[in-house]
Amino acid sequence: SWLKPQAAQTSLPSVPFRDAMALAPAFTVISPAAPTVTTLAHETSTVRRNAAGSSGAGAAVTVAGLAVCAAASRGATRSRRARGPVMVGNANATESYYRDHLVACRAQLNGVDAPTPEETDKHMEGIQAFAKQALAGASAAMLFTSSMEAAVAYPIFAQQNYANPREYTGKIVCANCHLASKSIEVRLPQAVLPDTIFKMEVEVPAKYAKRRQPLADGSKGPMNIGAIAVMPEGWKLAPKDRLPKPLKKEMKGLAWAPYSKEYPNIVVAGPVPGETYEKMVLPVLSPDPNTNDKVIFGKGIFYFGGNRGRGQVYPEGNQSNNNQFLASATGTISAIDGLKVSITTPSGEVKTQECLAGADIVVQVGDEVTKDEPITTNPNVGGFGQEEKECILQDMNRVYAFCAFAFSCFIAQLSFVLKKKQFEKVQLAEGF
Repeated sequence: SWLKPQAAQTSLPSVPFRDAMALAPAFTVISPAAPTVTTLAHETSTVRRNAAGSSGAGAAVTVAGLAVCAAASRGATRSRRARGPVMVGNANATESYYRDHLVACRAQLNGVDAPTPEETDKHMEGIQAFAKQALAGASAAMLFTSSMEAAVAYPIFAQQNYANPREYTGKIVCANCHLASKSIEVRLPQAVLPDTIFKMEVEVPAKYAKRRQPLADGSKGPMNIGAIAVMPEGWKLAPKDRLPKPLKKEMKGLAWAPYSKEYPNIVVAGPVPGETYEKMVLPVLSPDPNTNDKVIFGKGIFYFGGNRGRGQVYPEGNQSNNNQFLASATGTISAIDGLKVSITTPSGEVKTQECLAGADIVVQVGDEVTKDEPITTNPNVGGFGQEEKECILQDMNRVYAFCAFAFSCFIAQLSFVLKKKQFEKVQLAEGF
């Protein structure tokens, strides 16, 4: 199925050679893996015979171009034979070939019932966008349904559902799924200079060596942790090529990433093993107001969030198995079938409460329960916490001005003291 000028001319007997070339100006000639010199010579002679009936200038240019292409093809063939067989993986060349083939087919149909190349390009872009969305949805579904080796928290869920992770009330959206509350500790400098790399430490404390919580399949596993930092506009994650070696060593290979392209000042990390990254080091590059008009010197407020373990609610709103389950009605426990607890109400109605794998049922048949009374243990040992800190973007001119002011005050006070001593000596000399 190779596209050749001879084939294009044969399929359009009523169109002159020059018009056929104008209809398909972007033809790409792709030679087979091992073309022969005889085939190339035959093609060249055929085109020359066809060009003889056309006007002189256009035919001469066409014949000269095809002769150059034939010479280049022979040189490329000899180099390929010398190197041996190679694998061709140029996506741009393949895409160009198929689009040129489309143009040629439209020229053969003479535009009858055939979409334009621009319409086809738009249609293909729509198909590619749909394929990307379908792939993202399949990946998220696989994360939900697959068995995980550790209890994890996925910042990607927040990134997919919230453009800005900090709500107007000040709450970070991670708290919508991680309902339990646990404190975190954050340490950062009191002030930094412009265009300076410094570190922030987010500590998510817990007894990771001992604490275990249920995984998606109900088995017990270690807790992972994650963190998020919402910085003022202009502050961003420090580039890797500017990180000093001591800071790289402290990070222990921890990878931070921007929350989105729209918010490079918001970064997330995780899920990572809690035993290794209980203290998460965040490298930050301070902005320079001299080069960024949107940034000013002064105090900035930083918002941090840290989570350990799995959440209690999935983004769709359904419960996870990392929950304590409650009685759905008031009555008597009439049956327990695996993870299903049947409750008979005083009116005789039987209601079934299904518990997920992970928690232990603490009631027995015949026990009296009231509505919303716990019927299982609470397997959750993690939680989410927030912290708010301040950092000053310091201007060295202000520091110099303060030093000059403090020094002038010192000189003035010293002058007053010396003058007073001198005046006292004058009074003593005069007998006062």
